[in-house]
Amino acid sequence: MAKAIGIFDSGVGGLTVAKEILSQLPQEDIVYFGDTARVPYGSKSIETIRRFAIEDARFLIKQNIKIMVVACHTVSAVGLSALNEEFTTPIVGVISPGARAAARATRNNRVGVIGTQAVIESDAYAGAIKALNPELEVFSQACPLFVPLVEEGWLDKPATHLIAQEYLELLIDKNVDTLVLGCTHYPLLKKVLSEAMGNGVRLVDPAYQTALEVRNLLARKNLLSREERTFTHRFFVSDAPDKFQEVGGMFLGEEISQIQRVDIL
Repeated sequence: MAKAIGIFDSGVGGLTVAKEILSQLPQEDIVYFGDTARVPYGSKSIETIRRFAIEDARFLIKQNIKIMVVACHTVSAVGLSALNEEFTTPIVGVISPGARAAARATRNNRVGVIGTQAVIESDAYAGAIKALNPELEVFSQACPLFVPLVEEGWLDKPATHLIAQEYLELLIDKNVDTLVLGCTHYPLLKKVLSEAMGNGVRLVDPAYQTALEVRNLLARKNLLSREERTFTHRFFVSDAPDKFQEVGGMFLGEEISQIQRVDIL
C-alpha cells in the first residue's frame, strides 16, 4: 500500500488545505482527520492543544503516511514544536508558508493578519513575518465571527460584508498592502475580503502556500508518487460525520462520499 499525505485539523476548515494539496498533487493519496468531537481548539489551553495535536498525529501515523500536514493555525501556532519532538515523520504547518509568502508579497512593508482569537493572541504570524524581515510592520486583527458565518454558508450575505468591513477597518487605516488569511475557513471569504480591502491589497492564502511547501518537500525527499493506479482519499472524524459531510463539500470543492467516525483515544 502506497504511503499517503496525512492532514489533520480540529474540524472541517483544514479541508481548504486538503483541496490545495489535491489540486497541486492529484497523484497522491491523502488521509484527513478532523477532530470534530473537540473543536474548537482555539479556546483551549496551550497544554490541551498540544495534547490533542499529539493524539491526532498518532492516529495519522497509524494510517501509513509519509508526511504530516498540520492544517490548523492554532496547532501550528502553539503545538508544532511539540509534534516535531514527538515524531520523526516530516511535518508541515500552515503559518511558516503563509509568513514567507506575505514577506515576499508586500511592497510597502505593512502586512495585515486576520485569524481566530487564539492565533492572533499567539503572535505566531507576526513573529514569523518579522523574523524573515525585521523592517516589516505587522498589524493583526481577530475575526471570530468569520468561522460561524462560513460554516453557515453565508459567504456573500450583506451581513457578512458588513462584519468584514467592521473587522478590517483597522487594517485599512494602517494602509496594509498584504493580508494574510490566518484561518483555514477564510479562503472561502476571499471575494468579501478583497472587496472590503480594495484592489490594491494582496491576499495571502496559507492553504495554497502550504500545498506548495508539501509538494517541494516531497520532491526534495524523493517521496512523490509516480505510480499508475487509482488514488484513494480517506476521511476520518471523531464525531458528527453527517455534519462534516454536509459542510465539508463546500470546503473541499467536491462531494465527500465516505467519512468514518473513529475514537482516537
